[in-house]
Amino acid sequence: MTRRRTTFSVRWLGVFPAAVAVMAAVAIAAEPGAARQAGRRQGQPQTRRPPQLPEGVQVDRDLVYAQVGQRELLLDLYRPKQPSAPLPVVLWVHGGGWRGGSKDSPRRTLPLVARGYAVASVGYRLSGEAIFPAAVEDCQAAVRWVRANAEKYGLDPNRVGAWGSSAGGHLVAMLGTCSDVETFVTDAHRDQSGRVQAVCDWFGPTDFLRMNDFAGSIDHDAAGSPESLFLGGPIQENKQLAAKANPITYVSKNDPPFLIMHGDNDRSVPYNQSELLAAALAKAGVEATLYRVQGGGHGFGGATDTPEQLFEMVARFFDKHLNPRLE
Repeated sequence: MTRRRTTFSVRWLGVFPAAVAVMAAVAIAAEPGAARQAGRRQGQPQTRRPPQLPEGVQVDRDLVYAQVGQRELLLDLYRPKQPSAPLPVVLWVHGGGWRGGSKDSPRRTLPLVARGYAVASVGYRLSGEAIFPAAVEDCQAAVRWVRANAEKYGLDPNRVGAWGSSAGGHLVAMLGTCSDVETFVTDAHRDQSGRVQAVCDWFGPTDFLRMNDFAGSIDHDAAGSPESLFLGGPIQENKQLAAKANPITYVSKNDPPFLIMHGDNDRSVPYNQSELLAAALAKAGVEATLYRVQGGGHGFGGATDTPEQLFEMVARFFDKHLNPRLE
């Protein structure tokens, strides 16, 4: 099969064990599309049934990683039951148009635990509760919490990655490019670094002001669009704020490696949004790969790649940058 990618120094590896790949396939197929979630208007995270844990996996639920006033910000930490060494960590940031979704169902990420990772599934303030930059601040605080609590939970503070889809893809891209931006640093574990060592961005928005350049299922310029609600006003009337919410604004040569994956039939977030980010990273000299998921819609429905193949690309990317012993 011919791979469709724009790539800068990324090498793929051998075949992932079938049982774990099937688990990943079920996880990816079960993820709801953002077009469906975009119709939800609610300030609090949705509660979903927690995933059934694979054998050998333990979870600490509802760990408080920061507090804003009386509001506790929570994450769930999944780990192997008997790790032999400090674990690399991947933060999972859910999608849902910044106004829906939940940390409670990170099914697509759990096969990473079988490969020797910890997975931190992060809840964050949604736009019905707090507008930008709250969600970015929360995700950065979660990274700093991981480092502050690495010894307690058997984590490696020097090997932290981030993976997110849709709105979560936007937020992990912000983590990748904004680690040295003081604007988004809150008081929670302020002595720790918010830098991540690798970013996997699945079909995340970047330049909100250009999302209507392509026909799709959402009028992104409308006052009720996910992007406008995230910023707190129509995006075209808040161009400076939209620029501050654009990960491309902060790209520098010091950014970590990126794997960006996007369906070319995505009618919720145009494929060009990922092209813009990949081009900016390449121009800055950052190691980055843009993988075009042929036929894929938002959530990769209709893709010619199988869910197993898509997960395998992600797993090998993190293996290379966070867990090289598996290369």
